[in-house]
Amino acid sequence: MIGNRDKLKEFFIPNYVLVGGAMPKIKFAPSCPVIVFVNAKSGGQLGGELLLTYRALLNENQVFDLGEKAPDKVLHNLYVTLEKLKFAGDALAADIEKRLRIIVAGGDGTAGWLLSVVSDLKLPNPPPIATVPLGTGNNLHFAFGWGKKNPGTDQQSVQYFLNQVKTAKEMQIDSWHILMRMKTPKKCDPTTPLELPHSLHAFQQEGFQTFRGGFWNYFSVGMDAQISYDFHAQRKLHAEKFKNQLVNQSTYLKLGCTQGWFCAPIMHPSSRNVAHLTKIMIMKRQGHWEELHIPPSIRSIVCLNLPSFSGGLDPWGKPNRKKVQYRDLTSPYVDDGLLEIVGFRDAWHGLVLLAPKGHGTRLAQAHGIRFEFCKGAVDHTFMRIDGEPWKQPLPADDDSVVVEISHFGQVSMLATPLKRSKSVSDPESPVSSHDEDEDSSNEEEYLVDSGERRKFGASDTFKIPDGIHIARHNSASC
Repeated sequence: MIGNRDKLKEFFIPNYVLVGGAMPKIKFAPSCPVIVFVNAKSGGQLGGELLLTYRALLNENQVFDLGEKAPDKVLHNLYVTLEKLKFAGDALAADIEKRLRIIVAGGDGTAGWLLSVVSDLKLPNPPPIATVPLGTGNNLHFAFGWGKKNPGTDQQSVQYFLNQVKTAKEMQIDSWHILMRMKTPKKCDPTTPLELPHSLHAFQQEGFQTFRGGFWNYFSVGMDAQISYDFHAQRKLHAEKFKNQLVNQSTYLKLGCTQGWFCAPIMHPSSRNVAHLTKIMIMKRQGHWEELHIPPSIRSIVCLNLPSFSGGLDPWGKPNRKKVQYRDLTSPYVDDGLLEIVGFRDAWHGLVLLAPKGHGTRLAQAHGIRFEFCKGAVDHTFMRIDGEPWKQPLPADDDSVVVEISHFGQVSMLATPLKRSKSVSDPESPVSSHDEDEDSSNEEEYLVDSGERRKFGASDTFKIPDGIHIARHNSASC
């Protein structure tokens, strides 16, 4: 145990940095100081057990329960203390700030929460983030090599994970800003009209409901978001039945069956297909918007930043040389400033992803995308950001609901050698490499039919940036 304690010193942060007090006489500089955030409610009982294990192995003051402590306040206070200590000549404080890494244990929504906090705080040396998979899909975790399955919570498993964090490589990934705007209904509080995910925040503007936030993995609309919404609704009602990852995944599959998505042409009218709900504009070149033509049978659209969706599946795949040449498509890179836009017809189409070379209907790659929803045959649709779904009302008159997504810089993740994500600057994944055989034929239908730094979390400092013209699209343009 003493030997383990000595090894764990590499991850310790002393109390005088965390909670104040006297400086130790002998200072040990940790090679990999960590701050740990755990969503104790994730993974059934696993989150709570993991919290106890980390506190037993490390300084309990460097391990936080996200249900008790907000991560923005924790990191703000820590960096203020570090700056004061550095100013006083404390070399250890400078060392900790330079080497600090964050561990976040939770699902995709929890991981996205920490990424948004780090983006918002404008830290002098933003720490890279490692993720412990405690959710159902764990798409973001899998993309960077941290696995999909819920981890062990014993001390040996946690020590193994800490050593992985120590040797993990930093990897930059794109951040995406989302702005949603609709007319404020009469007699309605404009700041709380919808049950939106934590990643979206409201602010009032000229009689409109306006929301903004960010994502790092995906934004989707349609079929997949509806299944996810119903899953989350059932989990809220019967939390005791959702304490096992395998049970959660089987429930997810059953919902896809009971909702009729395996026989969508029969069970769901075409009025619910994406092409009937929205007009889509994309920015393939900076400052130049063009309409994206959607095949009439597409029932779900996913805007991907990472090659991991719905439990680690890759909807985009690797386009072959013919697709690269004639359709201007590339392999997905997490730091190229492009979103991969993919469509699905039904649940059977989604199952194609299980095949080695399977992929969805590749619609486009773009630097930005804008959805304009107008009055139609249905009064709502479903949307989802990084695993967090919501039910979105659609216009009942000549107004429109506009959702615009634009690039928002980059953040730093930690990745293991098992990562699926690729970087344009990684010599092991050059931009010019394309596998001739790495493709299947799911796209025939499409080919036939053919200013001030923004924040994700504090609306009072938000300013709509140059280049976003969402205010122009609140009339009946569709």
